[in-house]
Amino acid sequence: MELQGTIKKISDIQTFNSGFQKREMVLQTEEQYPQPINIEFLQEKGDLLNSLNVGDKVKVAINIRGREWTSPQNEVKYFNSIVGWRVEKLDAGFTEPTEARPSEPTSTSTKTDVFAEEDDDLPF
Repeated sequence: MELQGTIKKISDIQTFNSGFQKREMVLQTEEQYPQPINIEFLQEKGDLLNSLNVGDKVKVAINIRGREWTSPQNEVKYFNSIVGWRVEKLDAGFTEPTEARPSEPTSTSTKTDVFAEEDDDLPF
């Protein structure tokens, strides 16, 4: 899955006693009702955030993970996490071209004449 939006927050690296590391980023989606989505980057994937800044527009590839936990009162609870594994910075000034192919000349006779002259000059 992928999420797209603007970076609202990037946390520092958290290192736990076991050596496990994680870093979090909050992504503000850009839809009718924008949502702040917390995304975790685990271990070396936290380095993906080094070159990013708050306010950057990005596309993030994510996995959704779930886990089960049993409380001391023997209640079973379920938790979800969103884990990022790739980040692509989007160019804010880039706009898609309105036409995907080059425009055609208005006169087809000009196009035909140009190709007719070149056909005899081909080296093969």
